[in-house]
Amino acid sequence: MDPAIGIDRLSKRYGSLAALDNLTLEIDRSEIFGFLGHNGAGKTTTINILTTLLAPTSGSASICGCDVVADSMKARQHIGYVPENVRLYDSMTARDNLLFFARLSGVREPSQRIGEVLAILDCPELATKRVGDMSKGQRQRIGLAQAILHRPDVLFLDEPTSGLDPLGIKTLRDLIVKLNRTLGMTIFMNTHLISEVSKTCTSIGVLNHGRLAYRDTIAGVLARFGDDQTLEELYLSLTPAAAA
Repeated sequence: MDPAIGIDRLSKRYGSLAALDNLTLEIDRSEIFGFLGHNGAGKTTTINILTTLLAPTSGSASICGCDVVADSMKARQHIGYVPENVRLYDSMTARDNLLFFARLSGVREPSQRIGEVLAILDCPELATKRVGDMSKGQRQRIGLAQAILHRPDVLFLDEPTSGLDPLGIKTLRDLIVKLNRTLGMTIFMNTHLISEVSKTCTSIGVLNHGRLAYRDTIAGVLARFGDDQTLEELYLSLTPAAAA
């Protein structure tokens, strides 16, 4: 079986700037993968390429065996994506937003599917609430709902806990683990929060100036380096720009 995500010598250049430099990485199905790196390391560029929003300069990438450039339409069928700032229509209710996106995605029986997804995310009460009246955490849940309406195999999250309070972070963390364990969904998460990585992810990669500086399972990292504090020291040693 093809891996959930396959990346082979992937590069992206903007003139003389190398946003990604020969990145090679394979992520197995049903992993929760935490992608760490300082601002400007190339994390969002990686997600944009993997979600078919940006073409690489060289190299290749695939989602469940579908090339993100040569077979982008098929790759998109396997992908769900929640950006750092969830894009929804504030004047519409959550249900109307989700109906709109479900129809765009060709979801069968959209009303039934919306009910199922909101139940999975423990927020059926948000269906009739206007998105413009929602908190950041509530918007994030509806963004998650929109991303999984079509039952994707791989879910991409770009800084999912950005702007959330501690309770919101814990709630979102629990939902990520639930989606992985109950639906078998592979999750690729860009983040800079060491504590969330150690509590949520099964494996990590550290990106530094477009290059993969470190890769291991969380179990391997903690066995080798210890607790969150030591993991943070490891991260800072690998990405010195983060400490600036």
